Amino acid sequence: MSLVDGLEIAVLVPCLNEEAAIGKVVKDFRAALPGCTVYVYDNNSTDATAAVAAAAGANVRRERRPGKGNVVRRMFQDIEADIYVMVDGDDTYDATVAPQLVEKLVTENLDMLVGKRIETHQAAYRMGHRLGNRVLTGLVGWLFTSPIEDMLSGYRVFSRRFAKSFPSSSREFEIETELTVHALQMRMAIAEVDTNYKERPPGSVSKLRTFRDGWRILITIMNLMRNERPLLFFSLVGLVLTAIAVGLGIPVVLEWADTGLVRRFPTAILASALVVIAVMCIATGLILDLVAHVRREAKRIAYLQYPAPKDARKRDAIAPRA
Repeated sequence: MSLVDGLEIAVLVPCLNEEAAIGKVVKDFRAALPGCTVYVYDNNSTDATAAVAAAAGANVRRERRPGKGNVVRRMFQDIEADIYVMVDGDDTYDATVAPQLVEKLVTENLDMLVGKRIETHQAAYRMGHRLGNRVLTGLVGWLFTSPIEDMLSGYRVFSRRFAKSFPSSSREFEIETELTVHALQMRMAIAEVDTNYKERPPGSVSKLRTFRDGWRILITIMNLMRNERPLLFFSLVGLVLTAIAVGLGIPVVLEWADTGLVRRFPTAILASALVVIAVMCIATGLILDLVAHVRREAKRIAYLQYPAPKDARKRDAIAPRA
């Protein structure tokens, strides 16, 4: 008997104007994961996405607030399952590896598994997306010690306890960054598996805007750093201010050592003020670091209310569903 037998699997597909691809996505995942329920969340499509998805056998729902982040948050809130498979509706990801991903999540008791994209077509990535992904993934890896090499992948598998304890605030494509950082800060068991990634079918157009969404993701990383690692964030601000203060103050000090006079009062006052602000920044970081620790503990309590993937069959005895 497989470890996956008896588990309720939900395939979550956020969609916007994917009439050309969504039918195949639904059929492929229903074939790959027999017994799963495919939920397609239509995000204000102006084409026949909803109708095509329903005809292919999906449970179609709608989220009126625009943006992938809003859709993912709604999906996690609404859907009750043991395992959640999230995939984009553009038919670029390989449905045939879904059973392997789910099996690995359960076997290794993971909370998040990321499908690392391996290109099978030269046109799979748009110009600029590959570089942007590497830069943003590398930044998160440095700031949060992440082992993930493809942070922006839209192909992921989650445990129930991840989905139900995820405090999302993202609105658009920064959702993948927030998912990754949440798992890292909660020290969840995560992994990454190579999956094929192909170009979109004719008629399907990417909704990702390279510069605008790249900037939004960068801002999200900075906000997450401020919220989750405030001591590092404010210490770096304090060090920058200190460096500026030293640069401004050295000529004043040298002049005083040479002549015994301080003629540049405005510069001296500015340098002193910057040092005071830098000290206040570091003190603020220390205080907020304690607050962040308390917040993490509260999130961990919510996370531990749900059983691990291996124990999901015992959920009625451990954590009854609402």
